[in-house]
Amino acid sequence: MPLALEKLSQLGGPISVSLVYQNPATDRPQQDDFLNAAAHTMTTNSAPEIRRILRQIEESLGRIRRADKYASRTMDLDLCLLGGQVLESAEFILPDPNLIKYAHIAVPIAELDPDFLHPVTGKKLQEIADRLRARASLNLRDDISQRMREVATQASKPD
Repeated sequence: MPLALEKLSQLGGPISVSLVYQNPATDRPQQDDFLNAAAHTMTTNSAPEIRRILRQIEESLGRIRRADKYASRTMDLDLCLLGGQVLESAEFILPDPNLIKYAHIAVPIAELDPDFLHPVTGKKLQEIADRLRARASLNLRDDISQRMREVATQASKPD
């Protein structure tokens, strides 16, 4: 995860990052747990361009895309919000519909801007996260969170 965060500096800066949470694979008890975090960065890139860069970063970190989109993977980077933009295309939807379905997405994102209003529901991100967290199994990973904060601090420093 820290290496992915370093590579996200390609999109711009500064970068802020949430805590890291470990959770069981949704609907896949045979898979290893996932680690989830959210990062915020400033960019002038369009949503398709951001998505292209995220895919390049995933590939550089060993991700191999399979027909089963829920298969185990080394890295999964998703564009969940882009300001207040609402976008629906064949490739993706903004905001990511899973943001209002899964705590492992909503909780880290809400840490970055709890009062931000979801562009579709109009609810604060913190409200969404609180509702979903009650039913979730999220375990804080202080060890990885600390390293991620260090990387984010380095990434946000001017050259």
